[in-house]
Amino acid sequence: MIAYVFPGQGSQVKGMGEGLFDEFSSYTELASNILGYSVKDLCLNDTDMNLGKTQYTQPMLYIVESLMYLKKKSEDNIRPDFVAGHSLGEYAALFAAGVVDFETGLRLVQKRGELMSRAVSGSMAAIIGLQPEEILRVCHENNFDELTVANYNSPSQTVISGSKQQIDDAEKIFSEIEYTRYVKLKVSGAFHSPYMADASRQFSEFVEHFNYNAPQIPVFSNYTGVLYTNNNIKENLVKQITNSVRWTDIVRYMMGEGVDEFIELGPGKVLMGLINNIKKNCEPMKLPITDDKCLVPKNTCDNNLQKEFHLGSEEFRKEYNVKYSYIQGAMYNGISSSDMVIAMGKAGLLGIFGTGGLSIDIVELELRKIKDSLCNNESFGMNLLFNSDYTEKEEKMVDLFIKENVSVIECSAYIYITPAIVRYRLMGVKRAENGVVYSTNRIIAKLSRPEVAEAFMSPPPDDIVENLLFENVISTEQAKLAKEISMADDICAESDSAGHTDQAVALSLIPSICSLRNRLQKKYNYTKQVRVGAGGGIGTGDAALACFALGAEFITTGSINQCTVEAGISDIVKDMLQEIDVQDTQYAPAGDLFELGAKVQVLKKGVFFPARANKLYELYKQLGSIDEIDDKTKKQLEEKYFKMSLSEVYDKIKAYYSTSVIDKAESNPKYKMALIFKYYFALATKSAKYGEIDNKVNFQVHCGPALGAFNSQVKGTELEDWHNRYVDKIAEVIMNDAESKYKAFLNIKSM
Repeated sequence: MIAYVFPGQGSQVKGMGEGLFDEFSSYTELASNILGYSVKDLCLNDTDMNLGKTQYTQPMLYIVESLMYLKKKSEDNIRPDFVAGHSLGEYAALFAAGVVDFETGLRLVQKRGELMSRAVSGSMAAIIGLQPEEILRVCHENNFDELTVANYNSPSQTVISGSKQQIDDAEKIFSEIEYTRYVKLKVSGAFHSPYMADASRQFSEFVEHFNYNAPQIPVFSNYTGVLYTNNNIKENLVKQITNSVRWTDIVRYMMGEGVDEFIELGPGKVLMGLINNIKKNCEPMKLPITDDKCLVPKNTCDNNLQKEFHLGSEEFRKEYNVKYSYIQGAMYNGISSSDMVIAMGKAGLLGIFGTGGLSIDIVELELRKIKDSLCNNESFGMNLLFNSDYTEKEEKMVDLFIKENVSVIECSAYIYITPAIVRYRLMGVKRAENGVVYSTNRIIAKLSRPEVAEAFMSPPPDDIVENLLFENVISTEQAKLAKEISMADDICAESDSAGHTDQAVALSLIPSICSLRNRLQKKYNYTKQVRVGAGGGIGTGDAALACFALGAEFITTGSINQCTVEAGISDIVKDMLQEIDVQDTQYAPAGDLFELGAKVQVLKKGVFFPARANKLYELYKQLGSIDEIDDKTKKQLEEKYFKMSLSEVYDKIKAYYSTSVIDKAESNPKYKMALIFKYYFALATKSAKYGEIDNKVNFQVHCGPALGAFNSQVKGTELEDWHNRYVDKIAEVIMNDAESKYKAFLNIKSM
C-alpha cells in the first residue's frame, strides 16, 4: 500500500517548484491572482526575502505541494491508499483527497498564515534524543509550566512550544542531558500551543465560509491522529492550530493498515527521515473500523446492536454506550496505555487508562490524547489509585478529571472513602425530571473486601459531605442529593488477579457482594441500583461465562491486555508473558500498600522479584530499622536488589518525597525502612516497563493466571504471537466465545 505525505513549514527552500509553475500555468495564475503577487517569482527568486515569513511560507508550500501531487498523479496515474500532511502539509493532503478544491485550500492557508504570523509571542524548540514522557518530566521538575508539546515527530524528536523565556531557560537544562540535543527554531510564534488561541478563534469563523467534500482518499488529521470524517473537517482545521501534531501516531496507523511505501511530495525529505525512525522504533497501530463510504467510525452501539443478545447488564451497555458488558481494566504506570484506551473506545468498548505511578503532567498529556482521538462520544475512563501517602496527588488528579470533564473513573485499591472521590462524585450529582438522582461523574469501584464494597455502595459519608459544604466546594443542593445516591455506580468484585485482591475466590466473592448490594438497596431505596461486576482470573470465554452465571452484570479484564500490541510495557516483557502458563505467577507484597501487607500477583517465571519482594516484607515485619539488618543481608540487598548502597537509596528518596514524608521518616526508623524497601518496587517496575535487560531478574510484572489460560487457549492460532493481539480483538474473542457457549447451553437445555 502507498501513502503520499506532505511536509510542513520549515521545508521551504528558494527554487522550490521549478518547472511546475509553467506546466500548471492555470493553477499558477489563479494562485497569483488570489494572493496579489507572483508565486513563481517568490518561490524561484525570493528577491525580498519573504519566503521565510509565515504569511508567505504557508501559501507557497501549499501551492508547490499541490502542484507536485498533480504532477505525480499525471505521471503515474496511481491513487494512493492514504494521504497525510505535517501541520501546514495537511492542507495539500486535503486537496489531494478532494476535501477542498485548489482555490479553497489556498484561501484557507492564506488566512491561516496571516493569523499565525501575528502571534509574535512565544517560541519553539526541537529536542532530539529524548522521549516525550521524559521531556514532560523534565519540564515538570523545572516548573516549565508554560511549555507544551507541539509536534510528536518521532520517538527521538519532539518539538516543544511556549513562552520565549521558558524556551530559553529550558535550553540549559536539556542541553546538559546526555545524548540530547536542543535546537531553538526560527519561528515567529509558539505554534501548536495555547499561545495560538486567538488565531484559532478567528480561523474558526473563517472556515465557516467554505464548502467541504467527503474524502475521496482516506486522509489523516494532525489533531486526532486518525482519519478525517465527514463530521469533523472544520473542527480538525481549527483545533490543529492550538494542538499537538501527532505525526508518530499517524505513521504508526498507516503502518498498521499495511502501508509499505511512503512518498514525500514537497521540498526536501524531512518527513522520510522521521518516518524511517518511526518504522524502526515503533510498533504499528490499528485504525478504528470505518464506514467505507464516509470514513465515519462505525457506531457499534446503535439501536440495532443493542437489540442483539449479549451477556450481562443491558443498562450497563446503554449507560456507557458500549457493545459488551466488558471493561478493559486499568493497569499501573500507563501499561493500560492511551493507545489501548483509544482502541477500545473506537471499537465501541470501555477502556480505563492506568494513572498509577504517573505524574499529573503525564496523565494530563495522555488524557488529552485520548479525548482528541475519541471525539465521537466513545467511552473511556481514568483510573484513580488509592495511596494514603499521596492525598495531595489524589486531590490534584481529581482536579484534573473535573477540569477535563472526565465522566468515568475507576477507583482501585481504596480501603476507605476519601474527600477527593466524594468531591468528584457530588460535583456531577443531579435529579432528573423523572425524580431519579444520578451523577454525571460515574465511579467504578474495583475491590475485593465486603466492607469496602459496603462503603462504595452507601451514600457519601456525612462528615465528608458536611466539610465539603462548609468549605464551599459543593452546593447545598448537592449536599442534599448526596443522601440519595451511592458512592459508586458499579462495583467490580475482583478475585484472584494481578490487583489488590486479598486472594479472594470468585465463587465466594461475587455472590457475597451481590447479596450485600441487595441488602443495601433495600436499606437506602436508591432510584438507581448499584451494579455488580466481576474481575480477576478472566482470560477465556469459559471464565467470563462463569462470572456471568455467578450474577456478574459485567466483567473486567486485566492481565490478558498486558500482552497486546497496545500495552505500555516493553517488548521484552511481552515476550516473557506470551510464554507463561497458569502456574507461572506468585503473590508478592504490593509496593503501594507495603506496610499494610497487601498482596498482588506477579510474574514468577524467569525472575527473582517475588522472592526478593517477600524477603523485604519479612525483614520489615521482623526489624525496627535499617540499622538492625545484619551485614550479610545488607550486602545482598545493596548488590542484588538495589545495585547501590542503602544510603544512596535514601538520598534518592529524599529528593522525591515531600518534606513532611521525610520528616516522618527521620522520626520513625521503621517508616524510613519501609520507604527504602518500597524503592525496590519502583526500580523493578521501571526496569520492566522500559525493558532494562541487565536488570531482568528484578522485573516486577503484575500478572494473574488468566493470561496463562488465554495463552493455552490460543496456542497454535494467530493469537499465539502477541504481535497479533489487539486489545479490542481479545475482548471480541472472549465475549463471542462466552455468548456462543451460553447459546449452545440454551439449545441443549431446550432439546
